[in-house]
Amino acid sequence: MRLKENSSEQKLRGAYYTPIKLAEKMVDFFKDDPSIQKVLEPSCGDGVFVDALIGTRILDGQKNVTAVEIEKNETDKLSKKLSENSSVTILNEDFFEFYHNNKEVQKYDLILGNPPYIRYQYLEEKQRDEMADILTAHGMKSNKLINTWVGFMVACVHMLNVNGKIAFVIPAEILQVAYAEDLRLYLSNELCKITLITFEELVFPGIEQEVIVFIGEKGDLEKGIKIVELNNLDDLDDLDINANGFQKLNHVHEKWTKYFTTKEENQIISCLKGDFRFQKLSDTGIINVGITTGNNKYFSVNQETVDEYDLAEVVHPLVGRSSHAHSIYFQQEDWKINVNQGKAAYLIDFPDNPIEEYSQGQREYIELGEKNGENEGYKCRIRERWYQIPSIWVPDAFFLRRNNLYPKFVLNCCNAVSTDTMHRVKFNAGVEPERIVLSYYNSISFAFTEICGRSYGGGVLEILPGEVGNILVPILDCVPIEKVQEILAEVDRIVRNGENIENALNLVDNEILVRYLHVDEDVCVATRKIWKKMQHRRLKRR
Repeated sequence: MRLKENSSEQKLRGAYYTPIKLAEKMVDFFKDDPSIQKVLEPSCGDGVFVDALIGTRILDGQKNVTAVEIEKNETDKLSKKLSENSSVTILNEDFFEFYHNNKEVQKYDLILGNPPYIRYQYLEEKQRDEMADILTAHGMKSNKLINTWVGFMVACVHMLNVNGKIAFVIPAEILQVAYAEDLRLYLSNELCKITLITFEELVFPGIEQEVIVFIGEKGDLEKGIKIVELNNLDDLDDLDINANGFQKLNHVHEKWTKYFTTKEENQIISCLKGDFRFQKLSDTGIINVGITTGNNKYFSVNQETVDEYDLAEVVHPLVGRSSHAHSIYFQQEDWKINVNQGKAAYLIDFPDNPIEEYSQGQREYIELGEKNGENEGYKCRIRERWYQIPSIWVPDAFFLRRNNLYPKFVLNCCNAVSTDTMHRVKFNAGVEPERIVLSYYNSISFAFTEICGRSYGGGVLEILPGEVGNILVPILDCVPIEKVQEILAEVDRIVRNGENIENALNLVDNEILVRYLHVDEDVCVATRKIWKKMQHRRLKRR
């Protein structure tokens, strides 16, 4: 694929070559399968999968492989190296064009490889259109977030025979990202069996990209999905790919991270979703992303800047970072500590008055921003007045967006606002905020944070507003408000003192879930294990 010249060649080509050990093992999974006659490698690069196919003698007899590669220097080298091997056909083509020309006339028993990981913006218009055609033709949406490996997977599954198999090295984000939800549904509908092999250690040396091995199979007898967790490539030596352990795959839009839990654990989760004693957080109020300033560094200021530019009348108390919230009750005293430590604890909110009515200091701060080019960023540039932030309102509570051990749910007790490092929560009329915040601090709800959120590099858990809304929390209407306040005060103390959050979970599980809601203790224990297991898996990638 021809690509823009404004980034590194490797990044633009999405070319992260597969270690030979991994390629050999992926081929080895199919070496004894007599049904495999025609093989396709849609993005063969330096030919590592072709070498693995030849090395395992999978191409004996009438079997053959077609290898497609856009980079001519790679195909020239491969053609020269394999000039005497009649079982291999090397094609110097863009795979999307190859697909459009052959999708109805060529079917394959095995398609394997490592498709390029190229972002939408690095493709030419023609390539974007070709990928969009592939996706929409199979009932999927096309958007600017979709990476080329998604288009490769859809096209290749379409080119499989009725009992064909696919084995790809792809980013682990297939498990969870929103832009791949259509792909997950498509694969669940097209394949009778899916195996996902994950690795604790990074597979590509020097590249911070978590990958999985995706193995799918067409057929009439549906087995479902199985996730196999390995430490590193060496563990592949003892892996029996045909071992049991498949779970029923739901044919709906969902994250596949749920399948890291066992059948029994998923049954517990399913039962809880139908339990009348619980509700989603979205049932309690509005959950929105925090304020998008367009330039946090400029609009989030400390006390010194407030004093220097006469900003006291045009600022709000601010929780600017997740590290600024060390408690469950965020009170005036907590905010003052941040102010006294010199943190950017104020957010500028210039009024909708003529600028001539601004004080001299305020006008000077705006002029300083223009002098330094602060007004040139996209979010600022498209505003009628670049220095006026839209959609500023004071929420009832904050929910942290990116987290380490767990996301905090924090009551706003001092009319503070937050940037988009936190989500804003406005509770419905009649809702008592303390009941809802306390309802979150238990084993069941913590398990749902890991199920609903997504894991990123460095062990970070990110959870977006819609995902926060899907967290299941107990309904505490039967608990006296005095008891709610008593327990929440103790949770606040635990958090303020930096104690193990499981002390708080123990308290709420026993004193609220078991005592008042009569939740079975075994359910609390089981969901605590789910939370710890998924948290541990995430944190191993720090």
